[in-house]
Amino acid sequence: MTQPTRDRPWLIRTYAGHSTAEASNALYRANLAKGQTGLSVAFDLPTQTGYDSDHVLARGEVGKVGVPVSHLGDMRALFRDIPLEQMNTSMTINATAPWLLALYIAVAEEQGADVATLQGTVQNDLIKEYLSRGTYICPPKPSMKMIADVAEYCYAHVPKWNPMNVCSYHLQEAGATPEQELAFALGTATAVLDALQPRVPEADFPALVGRISFFVNAGIRFVTEMCKMRAFVDLWDEICRERYGVEDARYRRFRYGVQVNSLGLTEQQPENNVYRILIEMLAVTLSKKARARAVQLPAWNEALGLPRPWDQQWSMRMQQILAYETDLLEFDDLFDGNPAVDAKVEALKEGARAELANLASMGGAVEAIDYMKGRLVESNAERLNRIEAGETVVVGVNKWQQGETSPLMSGNGDIMVVDPAVEAAQVASLQAWRAERDDAAVAKALNDLRAAAKDGRNIMEPSIAAAKAGVTTGEWAAEMRAAFGEYRGPTGVSKSPSNRTEGLDDLRASVDAVSDRLGRRLKFLVGKPGLDGHSNGAEQIAVRARDCGMDIAYEGIRLTPAEIVAAAQSEGAHVVGLSILSGSHIPLVEDLMERLRAEGMGGLPVVVGGIIPEEDARRLRAMGVARVYTPKDFELNTIMSDIVTLADPEAVAAE
Repeated sequence: MTQPTRDRPWLIRTYAGHSTAEASNALYRANLAKGQTGLSVAFDLPTQTGYDSDHVLARGEVGKVGVPVSHLGDMRALFRDIPLEQMNTSMTINATAPWLLALYIAVAEEQGADVATLQGTVQNDLIKEYLSRGTYICPPKPSMKMIADVAEYCYAHVPKWNPMNVCSYHLQEAGATPEQELAFALGTATAVLDALQPRVPEADFPALVGRISFFVNAGIRFVTEMCKMRAFVDLWDEICRERYGVEDARYRRFRYGVQVNSLGLTEQQPENNVYRILIEMLAVTLSKKARARAVQLPAWNEALGLPRPWDQQWSMRMQQILAYETDLLEFDDLFDGNPAVDAKVEALKEGARAELANLASMGGAVEAIDYMKGRLVESNAERLNRIEAGETVVVGVNKWQQGETSPLMSGNGDIMVVDPAVEAAQVASLQAWRAERDDAAVAKALNDLRAAAKDGRNIMEPSIAAAKAGVTTGEWAAEMRAAFGEYRGPTGVSKSPSNRTEGLDDLRASVDAVSDRLGRRLKFLVGKPGLDGHSNGAEQIAVRARDCGMDIAYEGIRLTPAEIVAAAQSEGAHVVGLSILSGSHIPLVEDLMERLRAEGMGGLPVVVGGIIPEEDARRLRAMGVARVYTPKDFELNTIMSDIVTLADPEAVAAE
């Protein structure tokens, strides 16, 4: 009896990077030895947003959520003893994608690799950064130009590289419905292809279309998510064929990688996250027609903090068991012809087409950024309302909260903590790099880069030359800022209260009463210090405070502690709320509290929300922080009640 033919497994990746290039290199080599088949690089926030490790905005952020790469030496160390010619490397980088790809190519050339054979992906999707994640630098139109620069360069010089990875992952994290995720991602892809089409010969355009890839999310409603992926396949084929005239089916293939949903991972009963991750992985692997080409899974404890290598290994083993122990890869598509699946796919496609028509009526995805941001904030508010009301069950959170203590939780040591000394060492290394390089070569390289940007030429060649000359990430990004300007994305938070005020009557009355005692409307300032751009939580707090009748001040992401203190003064804030998800809460809050005291505002109540271990929460309270909230504090009305109490002069007098 002949054995059934097995399909090749998807690329097995682990999204990783932390502390330093040397530490991350050791982690990559260890993961490859454990059976990982592709690299997925996480960069720290200064690298993502174009700042060197010694910039004021980088304070507390260095090496926290990824690896710092400030120059060619860092990139060299990151891939030491890893032959790039043999790798398939995904780099989750957007605003600085041209620069990080330039550094990668420079290291590959140092290794003696044939650049034309390099395989991998740069995410390079700025539109979703404006909508959900916040690591943008320049305004949308010049950012689209840089995306096109990368694609044009790769088409000519690195033909196996995916120059743009349309990322709907963070759209779902920001609250997108399946229809919105489909439409906003496909709208982004068409905006990019429209910008690329004039740059290449007509006959070569289909091959360039074939290099556009996607990075998606898979949530817990895994049947709907599987149908969403089948809808993506059909809609992308339709767009490539009808909009761009691509006749070769190979170039119309929907090629995607996936990380399953981190948003749904819970701090409460975190061991349950293992099951969530497995179920979500099934959504993107069960259906052969719409199977992911690469999968990376979060770790069970990511809602608590930075996973350890063992935690990442556990998630990798989940992939390997499904790929190599089960018979999944021996069968054709399991769902072809299923009437329930076909009906759901058609419904999703119909909803996505309607949303795509909305975007088209506004002139496309770039022009519709404000609209899309507002829709995401609304959808996320609806999602949270359903959880609070118990309409959406989250096990261990709003149902079946009682349970045995997890033996996986040791009380400490169940997450990895980056040593604060890492930042000082990285800064010292960066300063040594600057001191040792050829300043004349750097000046020439920056001048050439500046001229290319000013003249509208492709920036990739001068970026690679700048990488080899020793230019730093911050210097490269400074030239882009100078040439194209900086951008502050829409917050999506309307000043007008919504109609969704059910269950808020008592809170609104309390806000009115406290406002009367204060002599003016209770003013709540929401701020995001540092470089963390994950603004979903801050937006929802601002929306709920607005709907409770508070006067809110929320100016979005990427603020210094000094700017927040100045805003608290000018706005006359009664309470300041800080949202920090990157793990940099201790240095940023410490700086802010010191500045408040220096300005005679030491009595101003400050509340902090984020992924904050209990030991850190105790330190924050010792600094004078009034309340600390973590993902387990999902009842927004309870937080609102706390804010009202903190602002109430009668409550303060009674203490």
